Amino acid sequence: MNERIREFEKQCWNNQTNHLDSRKFAELIVRECLTLADTIRDGCEADGEDEQALGAEWVGLAIARHFGVE
Repeated sequence: MNERIREFEKQCWNNQTNHLDSRKFAELIVRECLTLADTIRDGCEADGEDEQALGAEWVGLAIARHFGVE
């Protein structure tokens, strides 16, 4: 498992109840995916690759819609 996932798990773990907040965990993963899509889009725009930037933007929108994130 990737270190970023372990960090999310730590953020979502409740030591008092010995329980993982699965909603928060899922939200962190989805938000990380959206951030990655934005980073890729920004990099493509900076390189003048408009079609790839548009593709990355569409991927971010699709992820957000799929998971109901605004």
